[in-house]
Amino acid sequence: MKRFIKPFNKLQVRQWHSLLMLRSEVFVVEQQCVYQDPDWKDVKAVHLWYEKDAVCIAGLRILPPDLHTSVWKIGRVVVKHNLRNQGLGKKLMDDALQYIGNPSEIHISAQAYLQKFYEKLSFVVQGSTYLEDGIPHIHMIRMVKIGRAHV
Repeated sequence: MKRFIKPFNKLQVRQWHSLLMLRSEVFVVEQQCVYQDPDWKDVKAVHLWYEKDAVCIAGLRILPPDLHTSVWKIGRVVVKHNLRNQGLGKKLMDDALQYIGNPSEIHISAQAYLQKFYEKLSFVVQGSTYLEDGIPHIHMIRMVKIGRAHV
């Protein structure tokens, strides 16, 4: 398995295609959710993914702070169906958190059933469950203080 981390403008066409294939396989087909997956946030993001035999098996995107906020965001976290529950999601998130370092906070919009997974990574729920594309989600924040997460 190989790990890659690149901003959008450094992605090779094959790499971008493989990332989109996995996201479509999971978010559109498996979850039966018809929505526009690629968006303009992708072009601003740093993409982190793993490949096996030149095929994307897990990935996410990291959105750095913009001019209006100092908040980092992690999104489009995806693991191939037959590779779940093997620690790949945690490895992916650990690598993303290491890449980001220790900003004051990191936000995610998580599918509600993954709440405990993200809580183990020091994310805490903010607000109530809401529907995003027909799927229950929760907003979660990871606060960082003096180089260590706190809850």
